[in-house]
Amino acid sequence: HNHWFSAQKKGYSGVAILSKKQPNHVEYGTGIDYMDFEGRNLRADFDGLSVMSMYLPSGTNLARLDLKLKYMADLQTYVDKIKTKHPNLIICGDYNICHRAIDIHDPVRNKNVSGFLPVEREWISNFIDSGFIDSFRFFNKEPHHYTWWSYRANARNNNKGWRLDYGMVSRSLEDRLKRSVILSEAKHSDHCPILIELHE
Repeated sequence: HNHWFSAQKKGYSGVAILSKKQPNHVEYGTGIDYMDFEGRNLRADFDGLSVMSMYLPSGTNLARLDLKLKYMADLQTYVDKIKTKHPNLIICGDYNICHRAIDIHDPVRNKNVSGFLPVEREWISNFIDSGFIDSFRFFNKEPHHYTWWSYRANARNNNKGWRLDYGMVSRSLEDRLKRSVILSEAKHSDHCPILIELHE
């Protein structure tokens, strides 16, 4: 079963969910027009579990950074509302933020770069505090684990990367967490896949 939600601008952005089980319900977008215009949120509800595929904007310039910060604030409000109906929620995707210095290869030189700005890092801390577990860090506290590498300067071979992709899991699912890993050997793009496994 496959479900896709694309940006209106062809080839720009989009999210998808593929599942072996038929979802009970699929929610395309958030109902917030400027979010949905770019195809950044898709949720599939199953028995006792909901999975969201999400793609936060990058803040490549001041205008996009302002949009990203607005999106982050509105997303938190949206997720808070969703969790009242779907408490067992997993939100996977490209958050375009490195949470801590351990999540980026050069925290000093990137401290003023979007993706590692204090305001972005604070938001992701607050997002976690609102009732989520950063599933990878739940199992692994070691440095040098990244999910994105620039195509420039042989960054991937030198492991000069950023951990931008997360599997955020509702705290209500903590006892079901089995493993969460970064599949860094899979080379399909400048990002690599991540994996979360839950006990039945």
